[in-house]
Amino acid sequence: MNVLSLFDGISCGMVALERAGIKVDNYYASEIEQDSIKISKKNYPWIIQLGDITNITKEMLDTIMPIDIVIGGSPCQDLSVYKYDRGEVTGLNGEKSGLFHHYVRILKYLNPKYFLLENVPMEKQWEDMISEILGVKPIMINSNLVCAADRKRLYWTNIQGIEQPIDKGIMIKDIILNSSDVADKYWYDKEFIYNGDEEKVQCTLIMKGHRHMKEVYNQKFKSSTLTTCNGGNLQKKVYQDGRCRKFTPLEYERLQTLPDGYTEGVCDTSRYSAIGNGWTVDVIAHILSYLK
Repeated sequence: MNVLSLFDGISCGMVALERAGIKVDNYYASEIEQDSIKISKKNYPWIIQLGDITNITKEMLDTIMPIDIVIGGSPCQDLSVYKYDRGEVTGLNGEKSGLFHHYVRILKYLNPKYFLLENVPMEKQWEDMISEILGVKPIMINSNLVCAADRKRLYWTNIQGIEQPIDKGIMIKDIILNSSDVADKYWYDKEFIYNGDEEKVQCTLIMKGHRHMKEVYNQKFKSSTLTTCNGGNLQKKVYQDGRCRKFTPLEYERLQTLPDGYTEGVCDTSRYSAIGNGWTVDVIAHILSYLK
């Protein structure tokens, strides 16, 4: 199978194809974030990088045809329902989310047998517009069926017969390291309010900032959605052995069902950001398994 992955990130699509047991002959990727490309190259040095999607020409596409499937998760920053709640949505006219139109441009030119597009839940007018352009309605899947973190996402695809994944019942306690294996730099010395043994947000750190920065999760539950964070206490947190700490990058990998150590080789900040910006591999593998 010849694959083109747009907005490839750290090549979660390639991991998913492997996990689904699909033989890949050529995997072409479009990505601009250098640390993400570094992670991708470390794991799959043979992937062919095409660069910025806005610079991909018809002449370039002619050299990689035929393509069997085009996959991608176009940037969501201008579509998020959270921005909509704050009146900040620019939708498909936004600088980042407007890159969707390049996905469509390339998809139409290549005319592959299959396509897959992922994005966040959004205002209905934008969802309907994408559905009209692609000719299919999205499937909503929450990653929490296959991992220990909530992550509702919309998937537009012409792959037929896709059902919801079976709930694996995975909680934070199933993926975290032993406290003795967690380096000192991930632990907080800050005071906190203890909310109770049965509360999802088991503790609240006493510090300045948005409430989401202060939330510390109970191991019996699932984490909230991982996001593209760049330091500043934005990483998700867990209560363990009477103390509060950040999830480690390895635990972030597990929350997205990536292989352990997949993102090693770049700084922690880049690892957190790349993982939060990526796909839940087992969800994508589930969708792609219907290609068989």
